[in-house]
Amino acid sequence: MRKIYILLAATLLLAACGDLTPSVPKPTAYMRFDFPESQYAVYDTAALPFTFEKATAAQVSMKKDRPGNKWVDITYPAYNGVIFLTYKSMHNASELAAQVDTAYEMLTMHFDFSSGIDEKRYTDTSNHVIATTYWLKGRNTASTYQFWATDSSRHFLRGSLYLDCTPNNDSLAPVLDYLQKDIRHMVETLRWR
Repeated sequence: MRKIYILLAATLLLAACGDLTPSVPKPTAYMRFDFPESQYAVYDTAALPFTFEKATAAQVSMKKDRPGNKWVDITYPAYNGVIFLTYKSMHNASELAAQVDTAYEMLTMHFDFSSGIDEKRYTDTSNHVIATTYWLKGRNTASTYQFWATDSSRHFLRGSLYLDCTPNNDSLAPVLDYLQKDIRHMVETLRWR
């Protein structure tokens, strides 16, 4: 009788193992994003000395509001993205040089993680907007897109894009491209008061 129990237990154990073909791991996959067509609306508030067109999917919040200094966040909740804007009023050319130096200093903090940088200049003489955008390439760069804009006499605006996740810009490339397009549109539609 004991042999029957052992044979039954062994049969059940082998039957529980099921198919003995080796399992094959699935390949690494990245998130899929479906992006809506970008739609823009003018963002105009008396609290800011400038206007711009922002994506309708983005939300704007004022962080600090002091005379001559403004801190604004433009968030994209669907993508955990935020564009940090810092505005400074200026009174002379040395203040402009100091602001450009500060913007470049903030940019250099990402150089150790970057594999290259693509710098573009933008000039709109009719609206007195001079801007420089920086696209930082590399897999682990925390802020892949930064810019500054000025009228070279009274206004200076600096912006940087961050995603609230661990940097892996290979898998985040579609999101970064989408948000960088919105930033370029914002810079191109920037108007000083």
